[in-house]
Amino acid sequence: MKRAIDPQIRRDLQQKMVLLTGPRQVGKTTLSQQLLAEFAGGQYLNFDVAAHRAVIQAQSWRHSAPLLVLDEIHKMPDWKNWLKGVVDGRAPGQAVLVTGSARMDTFRQTGASLAGRYFRLRLHPVSVREWSEASQVSPQKALTHLLSRGGFPEPVLAGTEAEAQRWRADYFAGLVREDVLEFSRLHEVNAMRLFAEMLRSRVGSPLSLASIARDLQLSPVTLGRYLDILEALFIVFVVRPWHRNIARATLQAPKVYFYDTGLVLGDEGLRFENLVACHLLKNVHWQQDTRGAATDLHYIRTKDDAEVDFCLSEGDTLTHLVECKLADAKPHRALSRFAAQWPQAKAMQLLRDCPVEADIGRLQLREAAPWLAALPV
Repeated sequence: MKRAIDPQIRRDLQQKMVLLTGPRQVGKTTLSQQLLAEFAGGQYLNFDVAAHRAVIQAQSWRHSAPLLVLDEIHKMPDWKNWLKGVVDGRAPGQAVLVTGSARMDTFRQTGASLAGRYFRLRLHPVSVREWSEASQVSPQKALTHLLSRGGFPEPVLAGTEAEAQRWRADYFAGLVREDVLEFSRLHEVNAMRLFAEMLRSRVGSPLSLASIARDLQLSPVTLGRYLDILEALFIVFVVRPWHRNIARATLQAPKVYFYDTGLVLGDEGLRFENLVACHLLKNVHWQQDTRGAATDLHYIRTKDDAEVDFCLSEGDTLTHLVECKLADAKPHRALSRFAAQWPQAKAMQLLRDCPVEADIGRLQLREAAPWLAALPV
């Protein structure tokens, strides 16, 4: 399956090393293999494979390889210093692609800086645009498929729903059981699993760590650390309330969403909101990674409980207000209110099923599928 990020990786490899991160099994290895097929004599090495690890540590790969792909090297001690030496000493014309599942700059403190030596790109689950183009179906059919399967390639491509569910059960259990040990201690795995399971039914609501901490008989500080780990492993992402004062926004309750929409426990409305959140984050990261934009994803909630699902910002300016609805075409009161408060922002009410698109004042009622399919990635 061709991914929208493909051409950008090719362009960036011509200039610098590329660090490609993203959730486990999101398609990084497949994308790397597709690239290697175009670079005759390229080489792929995975630090998790013993034979590959020996070659990596000895730096005995083929130095004539036009493309060198290094996977999971963030598991190597002092990997940043090591990688700095590799990039500085590589053969002329050799392109280097480094991939990893966990965020490479999280929980790893080293003295070396890779600044100026790489471009960072993040690979996200399959989008409406990508699946629509790959399977030659309408955006509406692509949206329906992704709501059912999530956006990870294996369940998306699975022949049956049962196969997709089997993959998801193994994937989630494996992440919590194995990958968490990179950042935590063995006795915490069960608590982390329970916490992650509880988050599945709390998607889209302001998250009270204090309340969950009481249920799990843990401290809110411990749960805050667990949430950081789940973010680092690309299991969940946090959306914080909009506020020009970042410190004040950090103190307010965040909302949590899953990279895999299929993990959401709830009705179709919650899964739809999670899917929209995934698309918005994917495009925020795209703007950050490809043009250095100061874009971000938030939500808005006031003291009188007026709330809009999402807002997009660039710097200290709101650019979009987005409310998700399955079929309710009645203008959302809070969205209309905030559209008047921030007239520079586009106010979008995205409907899963929208018989007729309309503009009502500053509020735009739009069918979600084609709107999502029109996003860059």
